[in-house]
Amino acid sequence: VQLVESGGGSVQAGGSLLLSCAASQYTYCMGWFRQAPGKERERVAIIGDDIPTSYVDSVKGRFTISKDNPKNTLYLEMYTLKPEDTAMYYCAAKVGRWFGDCDVMEYDYWGQGTQVTVSS
Repeated sequence: VQLVESGGGSVQAGGSLLLSCAASQYTYCMGWFRQAPGKERERVAIIGDDIPTSYVDSVKGRFTISKDNPKNTLYLEMYTLKPEDTAMYYCAAKVGRWFGDCDVMEYDYWGQGTQVTVSS
Protein backbone atom coordinates (compact mmCIF):
# COMPACT_ATOMS: atom_id res chain seq x y z
CA VAL A 1 0.00 0.00 0.00
CA GLN A 2 1.41 3.37 -0.99
CA LEU A 3 0.37 6.48 0.89
CA VAL A 4 0.89 10.05 -0.26
CA GLU A 5 0.11 12.96 2.05
CA SER A 6 -0.63 16.52 1.03
CA GLY A 7 -1.97 19.71 2.55
CA GLY A 8 0.64 20.65 5.11
CA GLY A 9 1.96 24.16 5.42
CA SER A 10 2.56 27.11 7.69
CA VAL A 11 -0.26 28.89 9.47
CA GLN A 12 -0.70 31.23 12.37
CA ALA A 13 -2.17 30.06 15.65
CA GLY A 14 -5.93 29.80 15.40
CA GLY A 15 -5.78 28.90 11.73
CA SER A 16 -6.82 25.70 10.02
CA LEU A 17 -5.46 23.14 7.58
CA LEU A 18 -6.78 20.11 5.76
CA LEU A 19 -4.44 17.16 5.33
CA SER A 20 -5.16 14.52 2.73
CA CYS A 21 -3.69 11.06 2.20
CA ALA A 22 -4.20 9.19 -1.03
CA ALA A 23 -3.86 5.43 -0.66
CA SER A 24 -3.13 3.02 -3.50
CA GLN A 25 -5.65 0.55 -2.09
CA TYR A 26 -8.19 0.07 0.65
CA THR A 27 -7.13 -0.80 4.19
CA TYR A 28 -9.38 -1.20 7.19
CA CYS A 29 -7.40 0.90 9.67
CA MET A 30 -6.02 4.30 8.82
CA GLY A 31 -4.57 6.96 11.01
CA TRP A 32 -2.62 10.16 11.37
CA PHE A 33 0.52 10.30 13.45
CA ARG A 34 2.86 13.21 14.13
CA GLN A 35 6.39 13.71 15.33
CA ALA A 36 7.96 16.94 16.46
CA PRO A 37 11.74 17.40 16.66
CA GLY A 38 13.13 15.76 19.76
CA LYS A 39 9.84 14.13 20.64
CA GLU A 40 8.42 10.66 20.23
CA ARG A 41 5.93 9.87 17.54
CA GLU A 42 2.37 10.50 18.66
CA ARG A 43 -0.80 8.94 17.36
CA VAL A 44 -3.18 11.79 16.54
CA ALA A 45 -6.29 10.01 15.28
CA ILE A 46 -7.41 6.69 13.91
CA ILE A 47 -10.40 5.51 11.92
CA GLY A 48 -11.77 2.22 10.66
CA ASP A 49 -14.98 1.06 9.06
CA ASP A 50 -17.92 0.96 11.48
CA ILE A 51 -15.80 1.71 14.53
CA PRO A 52 -15.53 4.87 16.63
CA THR A 53 -12.86 7.33 15.69
CA SER A 54 -10.22 7.91 18.31
CA TYR A 55 -8.21 11.04 19.03
CA VAL A 56 -5.37 11.98 21.30
CA ASP A 57 -6.71 14.22 24.07
CA SER A 58 -4.77 17.28 22.92
CA VAL A 59 -6.66 17.49 19.61
CA LYS A 60 -10.16 16.47 20.66
CA GLY A 61 -12.70 19.04 19.56
CA ARG A 62 -10.23 20.64 17.14
CA PHE A 63 -9.32 17.87 14.67
CA THR A 64 -11.60 15.59 12.67
CA ILE A 65 -10.48 12.44 10.88
CA SER A 66 -12.51 11.03 8.01
CA LYS A 67 -12.11 8.49 5.25
CA ASP A 68 -13.56 8.32 1.74
CA ASN A 69 -13.44 4.62 0.89
CA PRO A 70 -14.40 4.89 -2.81
CA LYS A 71 -11.54 7.33 -3.27
CA ASN A 72 -9.17 5.51 -0.86
CA THR A 73 -8.45 8.87 0.71
CA LEU A 74 -7.95 9.82 4.33
CA TYR A 75 -8.43 13.33 5.67
CA LEU A 76 -7.56 15.28 8.76
CA GLU A 77 -9.34 18.57 9.28
CA MET A 78 -7.41 20.69 11.74
CA TYR A 79 -8.95 23.77 13.32
CA THR A 80 -7.85 26.21 16.01
CA LEU A 81 -4.26 25.17 15.45
CA LYS A 82 -1.74 25.79 18.20
CA PRO A 83 2.05 26.12 18.08
CA GLU A 84 2.28 22.77 19.87
CA ASP A 85 0.63 21.15 16.84
CA THR A 86 3.79 21.86 14.87
CA ALA A 87 5.18 18.54 13.65
CA MET A 88 5.67 16.27 10.68
CA TYR A 89 2.35 14.54 10.10
CA TYR A 90 2.27 11.01 8.73
CA CYS A 91 -0.54 9.01 7.24
CA ALA A 92 -0.53 5.32 8.14
CA ALA A 93 -2.53 2.26 7.21
CA LYS A 94 -3.00 -1.21 8.65
CA VAL A 95 -4.82 -4.40 7.88
CA GLY A 96 -7.53 -5.13 10.40
CA ARG A 97 -11.05 -6.27 11.17
CA TRP A 98 -12.05 -4.48 14.37
CA PHE A 99 -11.20 -1.56 16.59
CA GLY A 100 -8.56 -3.45 18.49
CA ASP A 101 -6.56 -3.96 15.31
CA CYS A 102 -6.51 -0.21 14.73
CA ASP A 103 -5.94 0.89 18.33
CA VAL A 104 -2.18 0.36 18.24
CA MET A 105 0.95 2.34 17.41
CA GLU A 106 2.38 -0.20 15.00
CA TYR A 107 0.97 0.38 11.55
CA ASP A 108 2.01 -1.53 8.44
CA TYR A 109 2.28 1.25 5.86
CA TRP A 110 3.46 4.83 6.13
CA GLY A 111 3.50 7.92 3.98
CA GLN A 112 6.47 10.22 3.56
CA GLY A 113 5.00 12.88 5.82
CA THR A 114 3.84 16.46 5.43
CA GLN A 115 5.07 19.32 7.60
CA VAL A 116 2.67 21.42 9.65
CA THR A 117 4.08 24.57 11.23
CA VAL A 118 1.97 26.78 13.48
CA SER A 119 3.39 30.13 14.51
CA SER A 120 2.26 32.11 17.53
